[in-house]
Amino acid sequence: MTEAFVSVFSDHVCQLGEGPSYDPATDTLYWFDIVNGQLLEKRLSGGGVKIHELGQMASAIAIIDDKRQLIATETGLHVRDVATGKMTLHTTIEADNPTTRSNDSRVHPCGAFWVGTMGKGEEKAVGSIYWFYKGELRRLFSDITVSNSICFSEDGTVAYYTDTSTGLLMRVACNAATGLPVGEPKIFVDHRKAKGYIDGSVLDRDGVLWNACWGGSVIEAYGPDGKLIRSVAMPVTQPSCPAFVGRNADRLAVTSAW
Repeated sequence: MTEAFVSVFSDHVCQLGEGPSYDPATDTLYWFDIVNGQLLEKRLSGGGVKIHELGQMASAIAIIDDKRQLIATETGLHVRDVATGKMTLHTTIEADNPTTRSNDSRVHPCGAFWVGTMGKGEEKAVGSIYWFYKGELRRLFSDITVSNSICFSEDGTVAYYTDTSTGLLMRVACNAATGLPVGEPKIFVDHRKAKGYIDGSVLDRDGVLWNACWGGSVIEAYGPDGKLIRSVAMPVTQPSCPAFVGRNADRLAVTSAW
């Protein structure tokens, strides 16, 4: 097994770094400092970090095209103009509830956007996970304290998610064409007796799930059967979310928090 090499991509300090997402068209990594309402970007080839002030808490990005992005925020989904930075509200999500904000979210292979919410103070069971596709919004799962680990198999037939407070990473079959869950979720990993907490996750092309273990200082890799097959030490206490980056998707970018 190849030895992992860990280095610092950006030394910009985030209070709550989250939501890394790679745009292969521009070779750019985007990520967020949720509580400070910042979208950050940096090209993998080098250069400085660009910081965009969003004016509200935000946690995830979906690329629409080379001119527009869809941003998950505490009030809903906003279309962001790449050139000007202007944010236009597209779809409200819990905008009438000042207690909650967006959290872990990810795009399904079909283009559907799964968006997680949670309480700003981690209030118990006030969050949900939503599905957004072609203008339609549905609530998939409710009574969630900390939504996390939303990710999908490459063929779109399987989805994963967690409520971090439960210590259980869930797996559910998906309709590949719509990104909607099919059937009941089942436990994929029981992390309740392990060190740290399940945070953000991503799947590689072999179906291995890579999870950022909050408070555990590691990235943990689980095989398709849910068994731990690798643990990569991180130089941070609270890694929060991984994303594959690069032309060959052979590197992991990992956000962290303090």
